[in-house]
Amino acid sequence: MSWRTKTTRIKFDERRPSVQRALPLLGSLWAPVLAAANWTESPGLLELTPEADPNRSRLFRQLRLTVDGWIDAGYTYNAAKPSDGFNGPVTFNDRSRTFLLNQLYLYLERPVNVQGTDWDLGGRADFVFGTDAAFTQTFGDPDSTWDSRLLDNRFYQVAFPQTYLELFAPFGSGISVKLGHFYTIIGSESVMAPDNFFYSHAYTMQYGEPFTHTGVLGRYSLTDEIEVSIGAVTGSQFGGWDGAFDRSLENWGFLGGVTWASSSGETTASLNGSYGATRDKSPVDIGLYSLVLQHDITPSVHYRFQQDYGWLAGGGAEADAAWYGIVQYLTVDLAESWDAGLRAEWFRDDAGVRVLAPAREPGLGPEPASYFAVTAGINWRPFGWLTLRQNVRSDWSDGTQAFDAGTRGSQLLLSWDVILLL
Repeated sequence: MSWRTKTTRIKFDERRPSVQRALPLLGSLWAPVLAAANWTESPGLLELTPEADPNRSRLFRQLRLTVDGWIDAGYTYNAAKPSDGFNGPVTFNDRSRTFLLNQLYLYLERPVNVQGTDWDLGGRADFVFGTDAAFTQTFGDPDSTWDSRLLDNRFYQVAFPQTYLELFAPFGSGISVKLGHFYTIIGSESVMAPDNFFYSHAYTMQYGEPFTHTGVLGRYSLTDEIEVSIGAVTGSQFGGWDGAFDRSLENWGFLGGVTWASSSGETTASLNGSYGATRDKSPVDIGLYSLVLQHDITPSVHYRFQQDYGWLAGGGAEADAAWYGIVQYLTVDLAESWDAGLRAEWFRDDAGVRVLAPAREPGLGPEPASYFAVTAGINWRPFGWLTLRQNVRSDWSDGTQAFDAGTRGSQLLLSWDVILLL
């Protein structure tokens, strides 16, 4: 479910005497914004200053263009105070006791009208700067032109996680086709911060799934409740994961799946997967499927179950490796602007080859191990454009000392982050 659509009912009344006395002190720049009295209803900061919102310009309206984005920044405290400053195999918020600008995220989009009866062409281009950019790059091809290593910095980098065209063809119920570089359809967590309840990510997403693909992906609704996706992706030594068009074009792979949604919208189920094989260097086959089930237990209580299984077959150190994960989520809408959530996970790295990259400090050896994590959190949205997330996370491992530079088998993380929608 999306966590960006809620707004609070708290009202800002510019007619109150105390507010009227304060407005002159805020200057001519902010007074019109405050007087607009739309702090709670506005979905983004740009709409608080209409004169600075490019989406209201004639050019953007004529071309049906939208520019949007967000800023995500946070802080994580590791109770173990690791000597190397890293939170073990936990990525994204991987630094302990360090303020991180995780994402300065911008995108330009021309949305495609998939409900119409005419052909339509659109697309999207995404840009991210921050500490999360290192994890959203096409690490399957480290020198890819999608990212180009624009910044020589260990922590703050630049990435272009999506750049694609999208075509809608009015055949049957309508076919939508993406061509280019786009986020995966596998799993349930997203690189994009506003689409996740928790600040940190599950091991299953971090190490068991691709983040992006390059190629072509089509979608078609068989019925009002069933949608299928099928595509061909390429450009990576991992057989279609996180790759680019500019090299290894012989490494084509399959990407696709099916999604079912009940007529009431209370229950959804999706089964997506990929399969590919490299043809250069040492041949390797890689496959993965992800099953995601979601159900609204009540209008305010939501449950999600995810089960992944992946495998590698080939020569070298990655021969006949397998990994699998089970993740469960429970979220509760406590009030109009407050939500609580719980996530529990078991991730098994059967050959000890998955929990290595894309960690910024991959200190683990090739040891088979299981990783467990329980995360609890509270989300507060005082305004439609502001989200504050507070999480507590307990991790432990079985089979390796995965934390504090390989000296501990467990850790406790406390984290806080803020998301500002632009």
